[in-house]
Amino acid sequence: QVQLVESGGGLVQAGGSLRLSCAASRKFININDMGWYRQALGKQRELVATITRGGSTNYVDSVKGRFTISRDNAKSAVYLQMDSLKPEDTAVYYCNAEVYKYGLGYRPHWGQGTMVTVSS
Repeated sequence: QVQLVESGGGLVQAGGSLRLSCAASRKFININDMGWYRQALGKQRELVATITRGGSTNYVDSVKGRFTISRDNAKSAVYLQMDSLKPEDTAVYYCNAEVYKYGLGYRPHWGQGTMVTVSS
């Protein structure tokens, strides 16, 4: 079973930056799309950004121009650079990856979540 391990969350002041990392427990596995989601207290989980294997990206409007998603296919890793952070970015951030499993196709996998807190 492939696990996704996240790191990089923490407390930062508004206007600051954080970089989240997420790596699969096994390398050189077949991963399709990867992405980051977040869930604020009392709210539903929402998509933040996704990136295809070829590097095409997609962002929710609220983070466009501030967040940058990237990936390293050789390391089976995905990253989220977050700049100009706002208090409304406070949430638990989860990474997601579509991992190929023989006989089942691509299956979604989730990280354990990392807390990002932005103080005003």
